[in-house]
Amino acid sequence: MKEPKTLKQLAIPITLETLCYMLAGMIDTLMLSSVGDEAVGAVGTANTYISMFVIMFSIISNGAVAVMTQYIGAKKEGVAYQARNLGLIFNGSVGILLGFILYYFAGNILNSVGIAPNLSNYAVTYMKIVGGSCILNALIPIFSSYLRAFGHTKGPLIATIIGNVVNLIFNSISLYILKWGVAGVACATVLSRVVNLAIVMILGKMIIHAKEDPNREKKRHIFNMILKVGLPSALETMAYNIAMTFIISFLNKMDNTGFYVTSRSYATQIANFSFCFGAALAQANAIQTGWRLGAGDYDKCDRGTRKAALVGAVCASVFEGVIALSAPLYMPLFTNDPKMALIVQQILFVDIILEFGRVTNLVYGQALKTSGDGLFTLIIAVIFMYLCAVGGTYLLGIRLGLFVVGAHIAAASDEIVRAICMGLRWRQGKWRKKGLIK
Repeated sequence: MKEPKTLKQLAIPITLETLCYMLAGMIDTLMLSSVGDEAVGAVGTANTYISMFVIMFSIISNGAVAVMTQYIGAKKEGVAYQARNLGLIFNGSVGILLGFILYYFAGNILNSVGIAPNLSNYAVTYMKIVGGSCILNALIPIFSSYLRAFGHTKGPLIATIIGNVVNLIFNSISLYILKWGVAGVACATVLSRVVNLAIVMILGKMIIHAKEDPNREKKRHIFNMILKVGLPSALETMAYNIAMTFIISFLNKMDNTGFYVTSRSYATQIANFSFCFGAALAQANAIQTGWRLGAGDYDKCDRGTRKAALVGAVCASVFEGVIALSAPLYMPLFTNDPKMALIVQQILFVDIILEFGRVTNLVYGQALKTSGDGLFTLIIAVIFMYLCAVGGTYLLGIRLGLFVVGAHIAAASDEIVRAICMGLRWRQGKWRKKGLIK
């Protein structure tokens, strides 16, 4: 089949979009550091638990991508339009319910996981505002995925850039003029997401005309296919977020000041830049995987996925190495505490290995999920997340006294082991028989 876009054409806008997304988090962290390290740690902790709840949205958004791309590859664009609409109905309903829960029970949720006392007030404020508006998190991925599934990756990039500009402007106003602190940052985040949603909605209507295609399937059949892909993927992400809850709980037990949680927040924001290209390659390759599966071009699908995994892993590792070595140059922008800066740099060196495994795992894992082989990725993830990441954090971080650095060594071992499993599974070729369109 003649594909609408090459891997490069798909990956570059997604890379820039991911970079902008990471940059927004970095800017929030940098600007929040003017309030204090406690504010940074609180927002990082709140975001972790918000992610646990909004994972419900990924059930549909991840599954919809696989369904849309495979039917686009099979020249049945009308079914892709149906999949988008079903995703909007489901995610919108769940978004309203979760927004209510996160707004009214923010304090109960955070207290139940044992958040450090000096982070509690900031975290509750942030969760009420950002978590309460999580319907935005529900709808944006559906509209953005709809654009990407048809190869229009520049649309979500434009929306993200404009949203980031809005976020930066209102962060500055709320922090430095209105003096709203964490509440101001949260309001700016919500406003930027409103703008992002409006743009992807408008672009989807203007650019894509799949509604006019006469091909249709039974809604129940489409929804079942979405669940086949999306449910294992969502459960995997849920398992990951629960594992992160255990890990953060362990970090909170290592000290009662929130020092290690805060250092993790800084390191995570910085390290995320190193894998954005690899993550973009994984998304771009997943789109092409869907197109090729729909068209029955399995050999091209195999070659493309192997190439994406290799390029992404190498690029992420090299970039992370540069970031770790140059940490002394930029860490003074975040904190004046030399101990904090040293710990963050140590974490970043460990992350060189972590990123190699994470990107490899991501590329092969996304391709397997798109093909309908998500149950395997779920089983492997659950086993090694808790064996290596959670168990390793307790053993290395608490029992052996390596603290937050030990936690990252454990996380790196988890990603490497899962990357090996994903690569071997892909090479077995069982994904060739699991396509959604028979």
